[in-house]
Amino acid sequence: MQLIIAEKPSLGRAIASALPGRFSQSEGALISPDITVSWCFGHLLEQAAPEAYDERLKRWRLDDLPIIPTQWKLVPRPKARGQLAILRRLVKSADRIIHAGDPDREGQLLVQETIEYLGWKGPVERLLISDMNTPAVKRAWQSLEDNARFQPLYQAALTRSRADWLYGINLTRAWTVTGQQAGLKGVLSIGRVQTPLLGLIVRRDRTIEEFQPVDFYPLWADFETRHGIVRAWWQPGDQHRQDDQGRLLDAEPARALAARLPDQPAVIQAVEQKHQRQSAPLPYSLSTLQIDAARRYKMSAQSVLDCAQRLYERHRLITYPRSDCRYLPGDYLKGVGTTLQNACQGDDTLEHWHAGIDTAQKSRAFNDKKIGAHHAIAPTGQTPRWQTLSREEQNVYTLVARNVLAQFYPAFEYRDTRVTLVALKECFMTKGREILQPGWRVLFNTPDEDAILPAMTQGDSARVTQCEVQTRQTRPPEPFTDASLINAMTHVARYVTDNAVRATLKETDGLGTEATRASMIETLLSRDYVYRQSGTIRATRRGRGLIDALPESLSGPERTALWEQRLSRVREGNDSLSAFLNDMAGELKTLVSDVDAARLACAMQQAGGEQPQASTGRKKATTRRGKATRRTSSGSRKRTGKSTSKAGNTTS
Repeated sequence: MQLIIAEKPSLGRAIASALPGRFSQSEGALISPDITVSWCFGHLLEQAAPEAYDERLKRWRLDDLPIIPTQWKLVPRPKARGQLAILRRLVKSADRIIHAGDPDREGQLLVQETIEYLGWKGPVERLLISDMNTPAVKRAWQSLEDNARFQPLYQAALTRSRADWLYGINLTRAWTVTGQQAGLKGVLSIGRVQTPLLGLIVRRDRTIEEFQPVDFYPLWADFETRHGIVRAWWQPGDQHRQDDQGRLLDAEPARALAARLPDQPAVIQAVEQKHQRQSAPLPYSLSTLQIDAARRYKMSAQSVLDCAQRLYERHRLITYPRSDCRYLPGDYLKGVGTTLQNACQGDDTLEHWHAGIDTAQKSRAFNDKKIGAHHAIAPTGQTPRWQTLSREEQNVYTLVARNVLAQFYPAFEYRDTRVTLVALKECFMTKGREILQPGWRVLFNTPDEDAILPAMTQGDSARVTQCEVQTRQTRPPEPFTDASLINAMTHVARYVTDNAVRATLKETDGLGTEATRASMIETLLSRDYVYRQSGTIRATRRGRGLIDALPESLSGPERTALWEQRLSRVREGNDSLSAFLNDMAGELKTLVSDVDAARLACAMQQAGGEQPQASTGRKKATTRRGKATRRTSSGSRKRTGKSTSKAGNTTS
């Protein structure tokens, strides 16, 4: 009997529907004469708690730290024992096993650890599926690979899992016990991703609070030219005090010049024009989808992920959503006209956009060399049943479809003009833009940037008609929102000063992964380290105090870069799980010995900030889909029902 073990039931059902033969429903499996398809529910197993190694460790004591298992143990997760028993029985009857976890590091781990836990010693084949529709599953079934090829990926995932356990268990216990000594209640949770993320938020809040606005003094002048009036801005020379953005910090030079400018002759010193072409934005990765949906629809990162997951699993309208890639394979172009026509049916906006595509045009998005474990998120070609989609699901789906449709639109073309004028031997500059072809931008509701300057020729004369010195102030950075925080996690290298570390972070996923970033924000909310306020995310007094007490090596993103460096080497076969964990054990001894109750108490007292009630500004893990409407060609709107979905959780 061939046994296929999928990562989740929805994938198992998709596989069974694509394979030959009739499958009958059994408890926890689908069975045909030759093939049985069963599944996990995500991770069925988890790292054992410390007390599973030694009952004495049930009590949290600094003297017992660090806890370093010598023989690692996995235990069934709550509610997973029944499915594990089904899989155990099926594995005993199998003569061939196919691993059908998601095509990423975590998908490789969660199915393979289950297979090994159940004692299978035979060979394993790998089924890689990123689109749950029948034609795609059939193609994947014809391209099975030896799972041994993915052993380095499994080792990297296992290393990450054990290292996160060591880091989280030991440092959470160390700082929680220290917190109790300092008079604090509750658990002080530390994690490799959540703690640097909290550090980003705390430092942003402090930057805003400590910001001292500075006045600066731009000077504009209106010039009368042969074909019309043009407004240009003074470009002060290096002899005048300016900040790093070239803003004038002393008013007197600008005011002195302004007093002399009216009615002065001027000359057009230079006219520079450039014809520019801008390609469409690439299709979405999960993070870029979360950023755009948060900006456009004010959705939380977690709700975007939940919607995308339902569109993939339940509705089968989009491909695998937890992707960090923004490129599509060349195979997607086969039958792309039909794919996109089906994907846009039933929605006026999408049908209008689809009418403008040219499938003979191939964009830079179709590049097999840019694709790793996953490709970008794209419509599968299923026709949406709009009445079954919530409003948020419709919005997320429309974004996904739009960015793929944009690949078949012409480039955005425009002419940029930069003009330099001179009056009283001082330079003034103005810029203009003429849109030549809007191209893909008609899909994006972008503001009109068409600012056409009057025709000007180098050497022509002009005259100053009026001018003004303005007084403006520098502004602090904005507080983080879901969109800007996901963007910061994706581009966390911007917040690092060490060049080598910055380079590593640019090459990796940044802080967290596509699949975990949203849940990390929710984790900080649930632990009362941060709270939501008018669409922003702010650190609580508890979160600020913890970051102030921790050494910088725990609250900065550098550790993630160093981990990812080594995990990449493990994945490539140039490093090992044992070496990684041995080094980490030595580091943990230093970190545990560095905890300080007096420092923590002082940090909490001086932290500042607010500590809202636990429920303030935070959405519950269960979110309710609102009443949605379906946009139809007749303009009618139909309401859908309601259902609930639970957000994921994480301990990183």
